[in-house]
Amino acid sequence: MAAPQDTVRRGRTVPKGRQLDDEALREVRDLLGTRPRRRDLLIEHLHLIQDAHGHISAPHIRALAEEMTLPQAEIYEVATFYAHFDVVREGDLPPPPLTVRVCDSLSCEMAGARELMAALMGRTDPAEVRVVRAPCMGRCDVAPTAEVGHNHVDRATPEAVLAAVEAGAVHPRMPDYEGLDAYLRTGGYETLAELRRGGDPDAVQAQVVESGLRGLGGAGFPTGKKWSFVRGAEPPTYLAVNGDEGEPGTFKDRYYLERTPHVFLEGTLIAAWAVGVDRCYLYIRDEYPAAIEILRREIAALERAEIAAPGFLEIRRGAGAYICGEESAMLESIEGKRGMPRHRPPFVAQVGLWGRPTLVHNVETLYWVARVCREGPETLNGVELNGRRGLRSYSVSGRVRAPGMYLLPAGSTVRDVIAAAGGMADGHELKAYQPGGPSSGLLPARLDHLPLDFDTLAGEGSFIGSAAIVVLSQHDSARGAALNMLRFFEDESCGQCTPCRVGCEKAVKLMGAERWDRPLLEELAEVMRDASICGLGQAASNPFLLTMKHFPDEV
Repeated sequence: MAAPQDTVRRGRTVPKGRQLDDEALREVRDLLGTRPRRRDLLIEHLHLIQDAHGHISAPHIRALAEEMTLPQAEIYEVATFYAHFDVVREGDLPPPPLTVRVCDSLSCEMAGARELMAALMGRTDPAEVRVVRAPCMGRCDVAPTAEVGHNHVDRATPEAVLAAVEAGAVHPRMPDYEGLDAYLRTGGYETLAELRRGGDPDAVQAQVVESGLRGLGGAGFPTGKKWSFVRGAEPPTYLAVNGDEGEPGTFKDRYYLERTPHVFLEGTLIAAWAVGVDRCYLYIRDEYPAAIEILRREIAALERAEIAAPGFLEIRRGAGAYICGEESAMLESIEGKRGMPRHRPPFVAQVGLWGRPTLVHNVETLYWVARVCREGPETLNGVELNGRRGLRSYSVSGRVRAPGMYLLPAGSTVRDVIAAAGGMADGHELKAYQPGGPSSGLLPARLDHLPLDFDTLAGEGSFIGSAAIVVLSQHDSARGAALNMLRFFEDESCGQCTPCRVGCEKAVKLMGAERWDRPLLEELAEVMRDASICGLGQAASNPFLLTMKHFPDEV
């Protein structure tokens, strides 16, 4: 008699469910090697399979479920949540051997991304090369950008991308950066060593508070005050570094990681010492393969030099989900789950990773922790302009002569930022600007006198956010830019809450009409703002609200 879990087909007993494939099991075991099979490493293990095979097949999911003693459904729902995992169902063909991703963020679209993608699709064999659109890759300063495997082609032309395809350039190009030996020669880690020998955590926290340092991932919460929430909590406690710099137009964290990684790493170790955490998790977006490799090398060097204990600094690789820039969604991803924002309260400082108190900081915030502790609070608060104290790292792209990352006083206006970036590009005049990523919407040129800092743009319904400045000119459409931003939110909504999931989709449809229905869009914005779980849905209406306010003739 057949067992209850079996079925009978054509007179023979067949076990129910997907059966284990010996070859797939061998492949998965070879890839995992001696790595732990812990639940929180699920995304890391999925990366191993994706990197090795270019996709994740149904037999691979079954084999991974066997190794990790997890339900296949749980692995499937995690793998399909993230854009960088290509899950192939039974009976479907795997993707072509090589994938080219073309960034379609606002800066890249302005630089010709659509034309680039059309040219590539017309000049490649779809059986050999897959050309797909992709959200912002954090390389807006060299737009348009395409990614061939894990290698970026900056200021991409069809010829340059095709050359990379022909060369099979799938590995990241490593930039020149300051390694451990060079950093030590300039006094690197001396501050950390002094603190460990007999420093006072209270004094360090007071120094950070005096500097005026605030969270530089966009929220702007005072850094020193945040430490108080976790210090003294019963162990274990954790530090989670948010390096998922997914806000289109933002690339400041990549700038620091690819040039001076040890300033950031020393700041991380100082914060970990001052707060007394048990372990640090560095969550870096998958679109930054060079930064991930740099951190792997330099953390290994720190461990060899006995500056960091083995395993104390652990890298976790994102997998293509903008929502994981939200701190609680990032923690879910570190735990190996879908990046769904958590309801609050409780806040992550109280109930964070694995239910324990967790300090969350942005990459640049920790960069400044190191500099403040080494150079004193005046390295930040000693700079004043237009009544504002401090420095800001502005990611500047769009219609300027020299897009890039510029460190300027916090009181700088968009005119100051444009001047630092070489002025407007030839033939272009300032029409509008995005002050802090798409979540901040668009402001018109007549508001070019506003300081680009925390709390200075609220009166205009905007904010500085991640200080991602995208400059538009008279040749650009504010309406088209707003639609680009809402399409991004539509794609990147995690889908957990209806106001965001349905609201973004509805907004895109309404914005596609010849004339926008202003009352309906305003009503939709109110629902999204009041009822969405996290900041994505709460701020997603800003692009169309500000466009209707400042550019009514276009809509």
